[in-house]
Amino acid sequence: MFAIIMAGGSGTRFWPASREHLPKQFLKITSDKTMLEETVARVQLFAQVDQIYTVVGRVHAGITRQLLDGISVRTLAEPTGRNTAACIGLAALHVKRISEDEPIIVLPADHFIADVGGFAGTIRAAADLARDGAIITLGISPTRPETGYGYIQTAVEKGQSLGHPYFLVERFVEKPNLETALDYLSKGNYLWNSGIFIFTARTILSEFELCMPALYQGLKEIEKAIETSDYDAVVERIYGQIPSISIDYGVMERTTRPIYVFKAEFGWSDVGSWESLYELRSSEYDSNGNLLLGETKVVESKRNLVYSSSGRKIALLGVDGLVVVDTPDTLLVADINRSQDVKQFPEMLKRPGKREYETNENNETNEKF
Repeated sequence: MFAIIMAGGSGTRFWPASREHLPKQFLKITSDKTMLEETVARVQLFAQVDQIYTVVGRVHAGITRQLLDGISVRTLAEPTGRNTAACIGLAALHVKRISEDEPIIVLPADHFIADVGGFAGTIRAAADLARDGAIITLGISPTRPETGYGYIQTAVEKGQSLGHPYFLVERFVEKPNLETALDYLSKGNYLWNSGIFIFTARTILSEFELCMPALYQGLKEIEKAIETSDYDAVVERIYGQIPSISIDYGVMERTTRPIYVFKAEFGWSDVGSWESLYELRSSEYDSNGNLLLGETKVVESKRNLVYSSSGRKIALLGVDGLVVVDTPDTLLVADINRSQDVKQFPEMLKRPGKREYETNENNETNEKF
């Protein structure tokens, strides 16, 4: 089995710890390893290390190779981000040269999985089904009326693979408003879209040809240049021309091929905000519900998250429900319930003379937490 790890990202949701040059997947926020390292370790449960591809922006190629030094993971660099369809297509070309019909799992580099054994079992079951040309995705049973995720509407159960039931996908739907999300939650046949897919290189490249012909023609040009001296120049040229479209919209919402979904029962989170990180690491709270990821003294304070990579001592007195993020050049203090809104600051700070607060090119990857 092959794995394609999508490790692009702009680093806005975990600002100021994450920046353009150090997005979330390169941070140690869920353990003492970066999220990319955790993802690579997980997929080694079912994929040989030399059959794992990380797809990153060119600006992140160096840090990726640094983190994965000594591991024979293949790193593919995109000259600019063109969304998930191009990312997957580029990697599928390289997989095709080895095997067109071996299953590929495509997954983001910045998700959290609690039960890695359960995750691996579900992937093996999905891969077994994908060998026959099926397109597979994983869906998450919703626990709240979430408006920040896309959804998958399921139809009837179609069978089982290695003891795991799978369902026919009725349709993929975009992020809903609150009223619609409440309706989805009450109906019970809608799942959160995890962004994880399984198929073969033959299957997905065929779908690109049918559903996204402009992208497919660009991929064919890149394929001719693989392992030639022209490869980088051709990728640069093609990426300047191809559309920026997600795999969901470009293929999953257009294909006439049946798509099947397995329900993910292994403790998934996309760790989409400081608040979600606080909830995820609840086992580490102190007696007052504080999550302290840095040297912190607390007096009469509850339900706060502190994350520090500056080395400074932090003191909280009489405050509740805050997120405090202290980096060498920036301090954030916010209502933890509004932590999704921190993505506003990178745009605000792109004004002339403020760029360093957004990129922080000298930020290190070996922060303490």
